[in-house]
Amino acid sequence: MTDKITNPESEGPAGGWGSLKSMARIYGDAWPTPAAIDTLRRQNKPGGYMCASCAWPKPANYSAFEFCENGAKATLWETTSARCGPDFWESHTVGDLRSWKDHDLEMTGRLTHPMRYDTATDRYVEISWDEAFTAIAATLNHLDPKDVVFYSSGHAGLEASYLYALFARLYGNNNLPQSSNMCHETTSVGLTKVIGSPVGTIVWDDLEKTDCFFFFGQNPGSNSPRFLHPLQEAKQRGARIVTFNPVMEQGLVSFVNPQSPTDMLTGHETQISDQYLQVRSGGDVAAIMGLCKVVVEADDLARANGEKRVLDLDFIDQHTTGFEKFIDCVREAQWKDIERESGLSEDALRAAGQVYVEAERVIGVYGMGLTQHAHGALNIAMLVNLLLLRGNIGREGAGCCPVRGHSNVQGQRTVGIAEKAKLVPMDKLKALFDFDPPTEDGTHIVDAVKGLMSGEIKAFISLGGNLLRAVPEQEEMERGWAAQELSVMVSTKLNRSHLFPAKKAYILPCLARSELDEQATGNQAITIEDSFSHIHGSTGKRTPASRQLKSELAIVAGLADATLKPNPKLKWSEWGGDYSLVRDLIEQTYPEDFADYNKRIFTPGGFYRGNGAHERIWNTPEKKAIFTSPERLNSLAFTDKPGRYSLLTMRSNDQFNTTIYGYSDRFRGIEGTRDVVLMCEADIAEAGLEPGQTVRLVSDYDDGRRRVLGGLKVTPHKLPRGTICSYYPECNVLIAIDHHDALSKTPASKSIPVCIEAEA
Repeated sequence: MTDKITNPESEGPAGGWGSLKSMARIYGDAWPTPAAIDTLRRQNKPGGYMCASCAWPKPANYSAFEFCENGAKATLWETTSARCGPDFWESHTVGDLRSWKDHDLEMTGRLTHPMRYDTATDRYVEISWDEAFTAIAATLNHLDPKDVVFYSSGHAGLEASYLYALFARLYGNNNLPQSSNMCHETTSVGLTKVIGSPVGTIVWDDLEKTDCFFFFGQNPGSNSPRFLHPLQEAKQRGARIVTFNPVMEQGLVSFVNPQSPTDMLTGHETQISDQYLQVRSGGDVAAIMGLCKVVVEADDLARANGEKRVLDLDFIDQHTTGFEKFIDCVREAQWKDIERESGLSEDALRAAGQVYVEAERVIGVYGMGLTQHAHGALNIAMLVNLLLLRGNIGREGAGCCPVRGHSNVQGQRTVGIAEKAKLVPMDKLKALFDFDPPTEDGTHIVDAVKGLMSGEIKAFISLGGNLLRAVPEQEEMERGWAAQELSVMVSTKLNRSHLFPAKKAYILPCLARSELDEQATGNQAITIEDSFSHIHGSTGKRTPASRQLKSELAIVAGLADATLKPNPKLKWSEWGGDYSLVRDLIEQTYPEDFADYNKRIFTPGGFYRGNGAHERIWNTPEKKAIFTSPERLNSLAFTDKPGRYSLLTMRSNDQFNTTIYGYSDRFRGIEGTRDVVLMCEADIAEAGLEPGQTVRLVSDYDDGRRRVLGGLKVTPHKLPRGTICSYYPECNVLIAIDHHDALSKTPASKSIPVCIEAEA
């Protein structure tokens, strides 16, 4: 019998009445229009509205309420009745707003009119759409294309994303960084290297057939709460769950299903994790090495006793390469080194490893707790090693499951938003649109930030997002952003990126996904791709927040039409009037992934675009899955020393990416503030600090620059020694732009070297 796991900081289990109270509080704060309730009723259902929050899949056999706490918050937040129109700027200047918090900026409500920054008054002023498109195009046509960046946040649908990428390439560059550069680019690069697939390998049916989950650095309670339902069902049929995470996350501790009358009336909690191992920040390589040692030792014992082998040798022989070298690494690894680097005991790792040995079908789940390290790709390769040992990729109930964040962040890559030219079928674009696409790789977000800081980047177009808050080097970025010739923000609400306008700056307000998108051929559907590579149609029904709003696709088409030279193959106005024509273009560009696209967009559960690794087709140069032999036992770019801590940035329960809904992080017992640093009691005592004391964090990255975040209250929390936590995006000021994954350049936001200084 597994001992009950508790999280002493939490006010209660994930889900339950706490979830309903949290949604009710956001409802009261946002004052959404009455149509919000109907939007929630249709959310994540065939023919309905696809949630604008995370990319968790939408099941074919949906429930009455197919939304979660965070999905509901996202919907309520964007359906607010508050409006931020031209009249707002009569009493506010940009300079005044720089002292406002992120939450307060968004509380001003939905943006209603296209706006131009007026330098003389330090205000945004209303402008017509035609004037905006013409002025932006004029500036773009005076700039060198290599100096212009086309950024995307991961929200826009596949249709708008395809045209956006086409616009950039017709303009003359592949400068198409995306939000995945900052979170799961390590997945795209790391998984491709070892299994030939840039995305996870499982589908929904695998969740129902697995008998074991191994979680690494992923928090479903706050980031993908609908995942808790299949986890609860798995526990009810006897599946086991083992979690590795520095932070005790309540969603992986216990769950009360808010859709179960019995659970709600009785308070019955489902214990999610059978074992919860609080690995130190950067220690996952060592932890997984320990698990692999247990598997190899169990196989040695089975072979010695003439019993069934633990390793899946048939799979290994047929489908993998690098096995012998990796096994040598496993045998040579010493437990004392594994314990030191992981922060976990040999006994705890042996117990977890035994669960893996006994399981027939295992799914390895991970989030940014693996990707956002200086050697994040090694974390992923080690997880793949573990899965390959027992053939747990490419069969029912088993596989690799990265959980993506923004709702269409994966899909945008699929249809061409990529800075790497080799990822895009340029030959098909050339044939379809009669132009020579650029073949030089474009700008990654890390390079874009450096370009802004140095003044080399002259213009930024942002299709959604709040880039100034999302990236490292915030102070330098604010200066660089304002020094540009042009900034264009396609947005629904006011955010900090609007407050450092370039010499010419425009805010282009767009429809929310839940709103009616009436074009020449009627209300339009858009499509998105979920984390399991399924494509879903989404149709908005709500009355738009303003008659002045345009869809993301219409804005992209308008900008492109105004900027580019005439070409009979480019039918921007036609595409803007009928999105099915754009889906035809996507199908012609990616025929294997999008066959019969328009006919299948409302397939219950979405239509599957396929994944080679799911079928054990390995699109690596070796045409096999690759075992990786690690040369290190941690994913850090720095070593331990007295007074140095590894800072892990985290999101609260009242947050989605840079959007802050409120100041309640009930799972961690933090209310009314985000200005905290979480530390274990032993670290607090050793540092000579006191709970509640005000401190500053100082970057300890070795580049000679002093980066500081002050005003933080020391807050005791159950954490491994040497690992401390504070909130994203506030902590981005502490991240050096060069502190990123060696393979993908994803910022190492989960292991930032810092020191702590007391404030007077």
